[in-house]
Amino acid sequence: MAGRKGKMGNGTNEEKPYDIGERTFLFGVRVVRLVGQLPRTVAGYAIGRQVVRAGTSVGANVEEADAAESKRAFIHKMAIARKEAKETRFWLRIILKTPLLDIPEAHALLQESDELIRILSAIIITAKKKPQF
Repeated sequence: MAGRKGKMGNGTNEEKPYDIGERTFLFGVRVVRLVGQLPRTVAGYAIGRQVVRAGTSVGANVEEADAAESKRAFIHKMAIARKEAKETRFWLRIILKTPLLDIPEAHALLQESDELIRILSAIIITAKKKPQF
């Protein structure tokens, strides 16, 4: 329900899945790995907890949306997933603007969060237009 299966090219060596569930799952995995590279400081721990919570919640809410029993529940869970993607984007921006971590993967995750926000917004708009679930 939440997306097509398969992969799409993105102009790099890495391919992104069409399926939003798989894409948000991989996003969560990448966020967890990134947080493992944060410095072991008060700020690193505090921001790490926040970004892990929000970054993994995106996929969890997409999973819940996929199992929704109504159109309204589907839209609600997708909206929560979008909200969590926006929060993840916020924390990634903090990481990149402070001396915590400035590596290519952090920049790539920031871009992926932007893409996920746009995709989730499109899914929500499309679901609202459909006459029934």
